[in-house]
Amino acid sequence: MLRKHTRRAAKAAFAISLGVAIVLGGTAAVASAKPKAKPTVIVGNKNFTEEFILGQLYGQALAAKGFPVKYAGSLGSSELADTAIKSGKINLLPEYTGVVVLDIAKEKSPKTAAATYAAAKKFEETRGLTLLNATPFYDSDTFTVLTSTAKKYGLKTIADMKKVKSFSYAGFPECQTRITCLLGLKQVYGLTQAKFVPLSSISVYTLLDDGKATGGDGFSTDPQQLESKYTILTDTKHIFGFQNVAPVITKQLATDGGATFAAAVNAVSAKLTLPAMRAMNKAVAIDKKTPADVADAFLKANGLK
Repeated sequence: MLRKHTRRAAKAAFAISLGVAIVLGGTAAVASAKPKAKPTVIVGNKNFTEEFILGQLYGQALAAKGFPVKYAGSLGSSELADTAIKSGKINLLPEYTGVVVLDIAKEKSPKTAAATYAAAKKFEETRGLTLLNATPFYDSDTFTVLTSTAKKYGLKTIADMKKVKSFSYAGFPECQTRITCLLGLKQVYGLTQAKFVPLSSISVYTLLDDGKATGGDGFSTDPQQLESKYTILTDTKHIFGFQNVAPVITKQLATDGGATFAAAVNAVSAKLTLPAMRAMNKAVAIDKKTPADVADAFLKANGLK
């Protein structure tokens, strides 16, 4: 009887040891499995200095975290950039929340920055896209004139332009069809006397300086906005909206990139204050440094690379 029990105990011990071996073998297999490859991020940007910098900031920060990054380069206007991310040509686009709501979705302007972000995110999520966190800084269009012009006509607000019987207004070609630009000036402010001057490679500030435009579509983060020779007319009817930057990404990239991806992008956005963005814009537009070098210096200075 003792032998019988001994044999049973031995069989049980063998079964247990076999089970342990199987479990350990399974653990070893899991441990030796290769980690899931990070998704490739294809960064696109629009056709002006700030966008070139933003593309480099997000791209370089992600590359520093081990994400393969490709740059699609300048995609042109917001409308063209939107087509690119919808079609899958890119999967990350630094975009302005007000542009999404007013120019892409063609909705009315919300009354706060938070409401604008919420509306933009809601719209994008109906299209297989989503937004990551918004930046502290905003960059809205501005009605910019020479200070000498403002003094000549007594201009303080955009509505004051009604005092000027005929004037020219410079902006990118897409400005003509945007409620946040020429369309808003005509339909909301009633400035039907405005004659449009399309920008190409020449800065709006150069056109103002040379007397080839009375006013122009500037941006609130342009370093020139701080110069006393220019005056920004107050937008009392709020046609320019709230324009914080929020990276638009595909939902697929959000899923594949996971928490590490989102954290890397959000960490960059959190550091983009108005003074920081103005300084980087100046470094590129005026000091003639490259967007890649400026982004590299900023990321290293802030411990993001």
